[in-house]
Amino acid sequence: MVAVVLLVTLVIYFVWGWSIAKSALLGGFIAIIPNMLFAYKAFKYAGAQASEKVIDSFFSGVKLKMALTALLLALSFKFLVLVPLPFFSMFSLVLMLPAVTPYIFKN
Repeated sequence: MVAVVLLVTLVIYFVWGWSIAKSALLGGFIAIIPNMLFAYKAFKYAGAQASEKVIDSFFSGVKLKMALTALLLALSFKFLVLVPLPFFSMFSLVLMLPAVTPYIFKN
């Protein structure tokens, strides 16, 4: 996902300039960072022996992801000057990428 965000941001930079590329880059990373923390927290435990821990860590990971996403969105719009369309476009692209990827890379 990071490679897609960087590649698309690079294309946006050369086509529309730095301010729009910066907004897209931040939108992408605001979607990636909570997902990475969720994956770390949710999949820390494995196996049938730790099934209770797996469920607890999954739900706490979801809560952490939602809270961090809301916090990062609020902070970015409060303290940074962003262009909303590229910001939310990249944010949406990153969130939709796992659902679309199997259709793009069929075997």
